[in-house]
Amino acid sequence: MRKTIILSAALLTAGVTGLAMMSPALAQDVAKGQDLFNHKCAACHQKTGLGVKGAFPALAGDPFVQGDPEPVVRTVLQGRGGMPTFAALLSEEQLADIISYVRQAWGNKAQAVDPGFVAQVKANAHPQDKAPTVTH
Repeated sequence: MRKTIILSAALLTAGVTGLAMMSPALAQDVAKGQDLFNHKCAACHQKTGLGVKGAFPALAGDPFVQGDPEPVVRTVLQGRGGMPTFAALLSEEQLADIISYVRQAWGNKAQAVDPGFVAQVKANAHPQDKAPTVTH
């Protein structure tokens, strides 16, 4: 019984911490994220999120996009391969809107991220850090 209570408390604490980093996307934020995506990302990843085979990875249905949000945020902040960095080009709110849109568009079912989480990842990034290498 005691183990169950301790485990329940640990899971509750982890859940509350996770909620502080992520929030459900509001309809207006999704619309802003879609508009920003269409202007900043769709040339490569396509409006459909299907990318261009062999050149630009699909985001639709991608386990990386739907997984842990921290490496996704880092990838958008720091770029990867031919993808440019967006850290200096967009605000944390704009980055959160785009990332939240991508994590919820085209059948993706991941939680939205908030600007505070983007700021936290940005603050914890070291210049020598590179975005993770992921095969798509």
